[in-house]
Order: sequence, then C-alpha cells, then structure tokens
Amino acid sequence: MFGDPRTRSLATRLFISATVLSVTILLIAGLILTAVYRTSAEAAFDERLGVYLRALVADLASASPGDDAKSDRPESGQLADPQFELTLSGWYWQITRLDGPKPDIKASRSLFAARLPRLADSGVPAELGGSRRGYANGPDDRPLRIVERIIDTGDQGVYLVQVAATTEEIEAQMLQFEIDLTITFAILAVMLVGSSALQLRYGLQPLRRLQEGVIAIRRGDNEKIEGIFPRDIAPLAGELNLMIEANRDVVERARTQVGNLAHALKTPLSVIVNEAAREQGGFAAKVSEQATMMRDQVAYYLERARAAVSARKIGSATEVEPVVRGLVRTFEKIYHDRGLVFVEEGGAGIRFLGEKQDLEEMIGNLVDNAGKWAQSTVSIGISGETDKISERAYFRVTIDDDGPGLDPGLRAAAIKRGQRLDESKPGSGLGLSIVDDLARIYGGAFTLETSPTSGLRAELRLPAS
Repeated sequence: MFGDPRTRSLATRLFISATVLSVTILLIAGLILTAVYRTSAEAAFDERLGVYLRALVADLASASPGDDAKSDRPESGQLADPQFELTLSGWYWQITRLDGPKPDIKASRSLFAARLPRLADSGVPAELGGSRRGYANGPDDRPLRIVERIIDTGDQGVYLVQVAATTEEIEAQMLQFEIDLTITFAILAVMLVGSSALQLRYGLQPLRRLQEGVIAIRRGDNEKIEGIFPRDIAPLAGELNLMIEANRDVVERARTQVGNLAHALKTPLSVIVNEAAREQGGFAAKVSEQATMMRDQVAYYLERARAAVSARKIGSATEVEPVVRGLVRTFEKIYHDRGLVFVEEGGAGIRFLGEKQDLEEMIGNLVDNAGKWAQSTVSIGISGETDKISERAYFRVTIDDDGPGLDPGLRAAAIKRGQRLDESKPGSGLGLSIVDDLARIYGGAFTLETSPTSGLRAELRLPAS
C-alpha cells in the first residue's frame, strides 16, 4: 500500500511508525485492562458468593445438635433469595457432611436432583483459611463459579459448604466492558493518529520550506535559501547557501578561463589564416585550410567545455518562448531573399533548466540547418511533458522543414562531428554535433526523423524547470 520502505518519504515513515506504535500500545493496554477487569469482576463476584457462603456457615454453626440433619434446606430465613428456589436457575448452594459413614448432602431447591462438583477433586489449591474458588461444569453443563469451604463444627461434624453461580453474569459484564473499551480505544486511536499527522505536518514544516527553497534555486527563481529556520535546520540551510555560492564561484572561474583561452587562441589562428591568404601556392592553401579547421575545432571544444560548466551551475533557468521568438526574427531576416516562412507554435510558460546561450546555440543550429534545406516553410513546435519513470519535467522542440529530407541511413552520420553530407551548403559540419553534445550534457536527447511534410524533422528533448 505504501510502496517500497526504502523509497518512502520521511513524513510517511514517521507517520507509519507512529501509527504502528500507537495501535500496538493501545492493543497491549486493552489486553491488560481486560485482564485486570476480569480479575476485578471475578473478585467482586466471589465476594458476593462469599456473603452467601458465610451466611450458610453461620447458620450451620448456630444449629443445635438436635436439629434434623435430613431436612432438605437450612432453617427458615437462611438464603431466602428467590434465585436459590427456582429449578436450575444457575444459583446453587450445597452442604455436604464429610465425617459420617456416607456423605449427607443438603442443597438448594434450584439444584433439583443434581449435585455440585468438588473443586478439590479438580485440583484447585486451597487458599489461606482452607477455602477454594474456581470454575467447574454444573447442571446442564453450564460453567459455574464455585466458592467452597470446609467447616469443622466439633461435635456436630465436618461439613463442605459450597455456593455456586453461573458465569453468564461475569461473561456479560466482560462482553459489555470489551465493547465499551473497543469503542473508546478506537476513538482514541483515531485521535492519536490525527494528532501524529498534525505533529508531523507542523514539525516537518521547516524541512518543507527548505525543500521549497532548494527547488526555487533549481528553477532559477532565487539565488539562495531565504527565511528563518529552527536551530536544528538553520546550520543545514547555511551550509547549502555556502555550497551554492561556491558552485557559482567555480562556474564563473571556469567560464572566465574558457573565455580567456578562446581569446588567446583566436588571435594567433586569425594571423595564420590571414598570412596564408596573402601567399600563393598549394602550401599556403593547405595552411589556410588546416588553420580554419583548427579554429573550428577549437571553437567546438571550447563551446562544449563552456556548456558542460553551465550545465552544472545551480539555479539556471531560461524562458523558452522568448528565445525561440528572437531566433525566428533573426532567421526571417537571414532568409528573407528566399521567402521562407517560419512558423512558431507552443512554448508559453516552459522554462529550460540551463543557460540561455546554450538553448540559443541548440535551437539556432537546428533552425539554421532547416532553413538551408527548406523549400518554403520551417515549423517550430514546443510542448512540455513529464518522464513516467523519473517524474522529471521535460520539453520537446520539433523543427520541421519541407525540403528533400535525409535518408535514414545517413542521419547518424550527419550528427557526427565535422561530417558534411553536402559540400554545396555552407558550414563546418559541426552544427548538429554541437546540438547533440549539448543535449547530452544537459541530460536530454537529439534525434532526426522524417517530417510530416516529407522533409527532415529535428527533435530536441531537454529538461524543463
């Protein structure tokens, strides 16, 4: 129901443990209270039977030697309770003389022709004073609670006095107690679980605010975690802010070094190309060609290094729609003479989880490539989606042209670094390779497919904020 315990949230783990502990404690408390109440109910019931037993013992001790030992019940006034008069009522008394040639038994009318069993025969140990109390089956096999005691009256003899009653009254009391206890504990369990949920919600609120602060930084809404936190959480928030600041410093230094390297290499390569252009002959042409390739390769790897640094920067987020709209305006001017139409659709509210420059680089290369081959129209579609496995947000950019398209067997080659399939078109052959590398660096993907207009479709999948 709750999934893998290893993947449960902290709140879920605490809530489940609190619920299990509360229910367990209430269950144990219920069992203890039930046992205590049963003991108390039996003690009260035994006390009631003991009153009747003492009355029988008193009558027996006060009887004179000339009394009729064969009478079927004690003299008038002894145990006048009507329940001892009704046949098989469940309330019985019995007096048995033990020192005669054979047992002489006197019993209540309620026993009729039946007799009460002796607890001593069932192995019930005697208590202090010689009395016994316990359970046994009586008439009609109904369970009885019996209290008995042996009385030595001297010259009058030794007697076993017994008083018994059905346990139905005790069981009825226990059933009612258990019902009341179950209802009470069920209400208490609900209240405890509810209070646990409220405590967790209140107690974990600082952690939720900390989480929201980190998410806001990841989305690019804030530059650091803000707010006042309890003493237990405040050091963590402070360390996270220091880590984020250190990350920004590292990224900025790396970006500066990449830029410095680009400027340091750009000038010497430009000098070599210019000097080679002034000379004539095959050697100069070869130097110019190789220097140009070096410049393209250096630009490619510097761009890749800069993108890798940018992708690891915390708190970068870029609105997609303004970037695409700006690129469309630029390429409308570039391809104005050919009359190409650029159609943009979707993208509102979608944000790229990365640097604006990298997004412009990827989409710009793809739109430029589509413009080179399109006959009349280039379509740019943007849509958001959520990964079903990781539940992370992504967005897709599809760029379709109505050009001649590209054979499926050549699409993988077109993405390779420096691969140009048509030398008649301008470019270094690095555009699609740069797009593929940038997409992978950001955890996205880049594919080439057939467009609905029979041209080429370039599809870019990137992480969204």
